[in-house]
Amino acid sequence: MRTLKLSASTLCSCLGRGIAAHRDALMNERGGLERADLGETELDTWIGRVADVEAVLPPDDLREYDCRNNRLAQMAIETDGFQDAVGGAIERYGPGRIGVFLGTSTSGIREGEIAYESRDPKRDTLPEDFRYNTTQQMFSVGDFTRRLLGLRGVAEVTSTACSSSAKVFAVAQRFMNAGFCDAAIVGGVDSLCHTTLFGFNSLQLVSRQVCRPADRDRDGLSIGEAAGFALLEWQEADADVCLLGCGETSDAWHMSTPRPDGASAAWAMDAALTAAGLEPSQIDYVNLHGTGTRANDLAEDAALLDVFDGAVLCSSTKGFTGHALGAAGIVEALFSCIAIEEDIAFRSLNTTNVDERIRSPILLETARLPIGNVMTNSFGFGGTNTSLIFGWAR
Repeated sequence: MRTLKLSASTLCSCLGRGIAAHRDALMNERGGLERADLGETELDTWIGRVADVEAVLPPDDLREYDCRNNRLAQMAIETDGFQDAVGGAIERYGPGRIGVFLGTSTSGIREGEIAYESRDPKRDTLPEDFRYNTTQQMFSVGDFTRRLLGLRGVAEVTSTACSSSAKVFAVAQRFMNAGFCDAAIVGGVDSLCHTTLFGFNSLQLVSRQVCRPADRDRDGLSIGEAAGFALLEWQEADADVCLLGCGETSDAWHMSTPRPDGASAAWAMDAALTAAGLEPSQIDYVNLHGTGTRANDLAEDAALLDVFDGAVLCSSTKGFTGHALGAAGIVEALFSCIAIEEDIAFRSLNTTNVDERIRSPILLETARLPIGNVMTNSFGFGGTNTSLIFGWAR
């Protein structure tokens, strides 16, 4: 099977705007979480907010798509020369031969929240200017992205909670292998809203401190927002960072709790290794799903021990960005590419004392070493597990 390269990418999160800003923050161990400020409703937690999203304004012909989620998508598309890179791909393949495959967990649901807060108190009806189809509906960000980039090919939006924008790599690979498109835009966008913040808080999963993955004193996650995209094309040169393998499973164990023994997560990792034609010993670093919740970190460690037997360096980067939910997969996929390009394995920021029940080697300091192949894990509610492997072209 032919290999796919990441020929262009872009990223916006609380760490900054653009790949360079993220590389600098990761290498200098600088996180982006801040105390939550939600205006009228207070919640004692930390969040990863992207600066200046409010200043982004969609083009006049796309104004009906205006919402925070699509503004965040546009911010990323207009960064890192990504729009120009897609323009070059359009010249090579045509606008109808480039697919768009994005992930999100809540799309533009913030617009729905605002509409509900502004409903007519007498008739209990939503404002007439609320546009569900072009803002809150799941396909909104996919349709907006396709139109903003001038594309007319196949398009799909995946919503499998926190694995959403990792699964899109596998979706794009299948569509390209089947001949439905010659290149693909993959990525994910999720923006801060009350539904996710208070929803996770009602599940007692939101921490009052900064996220501390694998720490013995961890008590939950920090919610973040982000947008990231990558252009996938068939690999032609040896100097490309490529998608080497994808593994997907669904354990259907519980709606919000991972299977404690990590078996299904381990199967996803095994499937990714098989697809890449690699042995566990050939993975140099694992970017963990690592949410900072007690159940998740223990279950993922059990899976890692099953696959790697405690012999691979690993860490979670959610201490830098918070959990970007439907955008977490693309964020950490691009972090994995930075790790390969810079020969660096990132420390698990904010982790000081590893839980004695966790036996995998969690990085408490940034490690500089040859990085050839990186695995990144994304595990969503309902047991939707995805593992991706990135590495130099082979």
